[in-house]
Amino acid sequence: MPRRMLNQVLRPVRAMLPRLRNRHFLALDVVLLSLTPALAFLLRYDGVVAFRPHARELAFYTLVAVIVRVALFHPFGLYNRYWFYAGVDELVQTVLAVFSSMVVLYVLYACGFFYLAGDDTLPRTLPLIDGLLALLAVGTTRFSVRLSRVVASPLRPTDPCKSVLIVGAGAVGQMVARELKVNPHMGMRVVAFLDDDPDKQHLRIAGLPVLGGSESLPEVVASLGVDQVVIAMPNAPGKVIRRVVDLCEAADVKVRTVPGVFALLDDKVRVSSIRAVDIDDLLRREPVQTDVEAVSRLLRGARVLVTGGGGSIGSELCRQVVRCAPAELVILGHGENSVFEIHGELTRALHRPPRRDGSVPPERPDTRIVPVIADIRDQERIGSVLNQYRPQVVFHAAAHKHVPLMEMNPGEAIANNVFGTLNLLEASVAAGVDQFVMISTDKAVNPTSIMGATKRVAELLVLRAAARTGRPYVSVRFGNVLGSRGSVVPIFRRQIAEGGPVTVSHPEMTRYFMTIPEAVQLVLQSAVLGKGGEVFMLDMGEPVRIVDLARDMIELSGLEVGRDIDIEFTGIRPGEKLFEELRLDSETYQRTRHEKVLVVRNGVDGVPGSLDDLLEELRSAALSGEREAVLAALRRLVPEFAPDEDRPASAASGAAARTGGDVQRAPSAGRAAPAPDGGMAV
Repeated sequence: MPRRMLNQVLRPVRAMLPRLRNRHFLALDVVLLSLTPALAFLLRYDGVVAFRPHARELAFYTLVAVIVRVALFHPFGLYNRYWFYAGVDELVQTVLAVFSSMVVLYVLYACGFFYLAGDDTLPRTLPLIDGLLALLAVGTTRFSVRLSRVVASPLRPTDPCKSVLIVGAGAVGQMVARELKVNPHMGMRVVAFLDDDPDKQHLRIAGLPVLGGSESLPEVVASLGVDQVVIAMPNAPGKVIRRVVDLCEAADVKVRTVPGVFALLDDKVRVSSIRAVDIDDLLRREPVQTDVEAVSRLLRGARVLVTGGGGSIGSELCRQVVRCAPAELVILGHGENSVFEIHGELTRALHRPPRRDGSVPPERPDTRIVPVIADIRDQERIGSVLNQYRPQVVFHAAAHKHVPLMEMNPGEAIANNVFGTLNLLEASVAAGVDQFVMISTDKAVNPTSIMGATKRVAELLVLRAAARTGRPYVSVRFGNVLGSRGSVVPIFRRQIAEGGPVTVSHPEMTRYFMTIPEAVQLVLQSAVLGKGGEVFMLDMGEPVRIVDLARDMIELSGLEVGRDIDIEFTGIRPGEKLFEELRLDSETYQRTRHEKVLVVRNGVDGVPGSLDDLLEELRSAALSGEREAVLAALRRLVPEFAPDEDRPASAASGAAARTGGDVQRAPSAGRAAPAPDGGMAV
């Protein structure tokens, strides 16, 4: 009842306060600051001294004080702020503005400016007491607007409200708690924090208790009747997220999380940013961070072209390139719909209007974005585009990447991955492109698929171009990118949504995984590190079993393997490996100045001298459509290529029941083995 009565009393005030503008605060300041000197005078003498003997000096002091304060409040920004979202910065500016005015008034007092009668008739403490009253008046009028956001929640006592426990009492956790508090329409009430930092435990943060570490989650959930847990640790490693998720599952409570660091580059965390725990959060290693500043220095003011700009990797590459403020970004792609979407997204981001709450979005670079529809297989068209836009940096992300499809369509794989890359390289050299980065794949190492073999040939083309021109033309090898088009994650999501089964090729199949932001950051970092002729690769830690990934996704969906959804093993598909390898026997890897980026130093040694003749042979074989001719030409270009036809029938079939080395050739001596610390021994 008291809260309901408080709501009724404060409702008109709460409705009025957000409508106050800075002109209203100026008027309020003039009125209130005209009263504070008289009040300060009364407080100084406890109301026992008459005003009349001091009226003229006090009136003069009041006039000067109002003029000085209003004049100083302007440069401190007290009349150009949106006080509905006032915070620490606004509080500091208010205190500084009032303190500065008090110093000015003291100086004037010391100089005898207020002695109109020729003697000291005003108390020396008047500017101090008046300053404190002025701070109280100015601060109250402004921060009452901020206070109106949190006082007297519009929720009725009968409204359903979920109890929320936040794991992570850092800056992000506190922002989530505040946003939920001032957005009661979400129907979520934060009851407590958990944090593994001992210095925060058993204290109160943002008005909420920190009840212990994450290990006490089951007990806290049971004692407080928690309905949902929010993980507010966007930079935490996957093993920490996994442990918290396991605790939530044991406590039978729903769990959500806030976005990771790459999703927080543009805006602050908001309630709408809270989402379900995604498989990207569960990498079995810490996400790799790169030198963003070095990348920004390289791309700022440059002309950049991205091929395959509408794809999952290419579009994220465009987003991160735009953040570096290039002069021009050319988005080149074959699919008009995907290019249209990323062009529209980036254009809207660059011209984003002020938000509805009155705050201004982050400053956007003055970048010209140009969408270009073109096929890299069209030599004349690609040459024309490069000659017209004259990019200084080219990121080559366009490729055919689906292994089974390329086994069925080898001519398309060769035309796009090999000769499309050749067209782009020749056009880049002719146009004077300074830096060229091609996205390759770990499937190019000891390839067993046509797709992998064609990407290895593309690497050779880049290495040769670097050797001939002396320019920093480099390749970047990716592992499997979580969430990219055609990856296992969206396939598993669809199968889970359909009720299963979730299909996995083989129970022992492993892959190296990376997130889309990690992949793109590796590409950008390679542009900074490349001197010419290198092949770069990310240290992706230990490989992950695909069946473990499937099990994680099923459990994160609130389901149980075997009871709700089955996992079925379908056998290795044509061209697939049981495991991926990271380097050739002949390659020598070294660490770069970035501890998580590796580089092949002797890649140029693998380029055959008769590359042009072998390419013509490959072109003729692709045009003939004869699979044996294509395989023979690829073998001559890539001696380590071992297609299904060259392997025993038992290995190529990939029977679902088998779990061992008979399904895939044994690792070569050149395979990078997991290092004791979880990195790659090179």
